[in-house]
Amino acid sequence: LQLGAIEVQNRILMAPMTRDRAGPSDVPTELMVEYYRQRASAGLIITEGVQPCPEGKGYWRTPGIHSQDQIDGWAKVTDAVHGEGGKIAIQLMHCGRVVVPENRGFEAEIIAPSAIACPDKVPGPDGVPAPTVMPRALDTVEIPTVVEQYASAARNAIAAGFDAVELHCASGYLINQFLNAASNAREDDFGGSVENRIRFPMMVLQALAGAIGADRVGFRISPGNPYNGMDPSAAEETFAPFVKAANSIGLAYVHVIDMGLEDLDTLDMVRKNWSGAIIANNDLKPDTANKLLADGRTDAVSFGRAFISNPDLVERISAGAELAKPDYAKLYVGEAEGYTDYPKMKA
Repeated sequence: LQLGAIEVQNRILMAPMTRDRAGPSDVPTELMVEYYRQRASAGLIITEGVQPCPEGKGYWRTPGIHSQDQIDGWAKVTDAVHGEGGKIAIQLMHCGRVVVPENRGFEAEIIAPSAIACPDKVPGPDGVPAPTVMPRALDTVEIPTVVEQYASAARNAIAAGFDAVELHCASGYLINQFLNAASNAREDDFGGSVENRIRFPMMVLQALAGAIGADRVGFRISPGNPYNGMDPSAAEETFAPFVKAANSIGLAYVHVIDMGLEDLDTLDMVRKNWSGAIIANNDLKPDTANKLLADGRTDAVSFGRAFISNPDLVERISAGAELAKPDYAKLYVGEAEGYTDYPKMKA
């Protein structure tokens, strides 16, 4: 399959998943190198969410891509994946208002479209969910600076050897906060109407395309997802215009978390407004994924949890083998345990 400039060897992609294993200064570790290397048979690995700037960090031990040490750490990851014949994209995730300050280990502002706190709790350093704090609303004149932070992160990603960049526009993080009326009460050109609410996301996508080429940029959406205080209503009214506008840039793909909405066929809505490649995601099994592909509803599928416990997921699906289940207690803790110690299937 061709995803923009990237030719992938199969249509089984690894979805982005927070794993909380970054080292000091949010630098990727040797353990992360091994984790991604083990899963390089995926058509494309999409990394965990990576903060494009210090203000983008919200969770404990998530990696960044804004310092030279971070770039160097990620270069080891991309070298390992490429050494196994794989392809890898970095997901840029700016948390916006979804921040527990203790997770950072440094002082940085908490910014958002509006001064509206996230109502959901976020796990702190000890894993116990803690309240977020009130963010500061971005001033209109500051928005180009945030856009440039994304573009700089994309250039850093290419310097680190990544094949592509995925913009996280889902799950209630900064891009989604601009899109959603529950978190965006602005009265300038970036709030109010749908046309205004998609303005900042489009500026970021265009900046990424300008920085590294549109054919190396994808984006992820989750219409109707209430996570992190999003209003799940008006999914089509918001995302159909956004997808249609993004379609004009010539991006590599759109990655769709299908929430199984009762009043909207999300994949059908995307297909009507998007002429490029679609990646479908969310609780898929090999049989349901194959049907989506056979019916032409998607061009590729991504798996998350299945890739945690099955580093050789592609080979297992190909062989019709049983899939191992992940140890949910070790998703975010345990270092190598529950991370790099899942065995491949026996020959």
